[in-house]
Amino acid sequence: MYRDEDTIASHIQDFLAADAYAVVGASANRRKYGNKVLRCYLQHNKTVYPVNPVAKSIEGLDCFKEIADLPNGVTSISVITSPAVTEKIVEHAIRKGIKNIWMQPGAESIDAINSCIKHQINIIAKGPCILVVLGFSE
Repeated sequence: MYRDEDTIASHIQDFLAADAYAVVGASANRRKYGNKVLRCYLQHNKTVYPVNPVAKSIEGLDCFKEIADLPNGVTSISVITSPAVTEKIVEHAIRKGIKNIWMQPGAESIDAINSCIKHQINIIAKGPCILVVLGFSE
């Protein structure tokens, strides 16, 4: 998907330039990546919103049921869902006007990636995990 390391770095730099983030697939279970990614943003003092259709709050933050409910300032989302769900998430992100999507390892879908490219969304997929890039400690 990427031609060289500079391209990956550029995509990541654009993603991390956001003022606010959302974790789609956020989990209250601290062993799951949906929770670790949320805590990673918090550890780095980022404004972050958990998206989970059933939880009321995670890590003390109020949850949003879906992407459409997010504040307009959210331009970057981390996706930690199954590939089939990721495809639906991308459709919702396009409607919301999300500019950057980081599909965490295991969440990627070729159809979702192609949809992001078609709609000129900065996509990070089949690459590094945000936990490694930002650094995360338990």
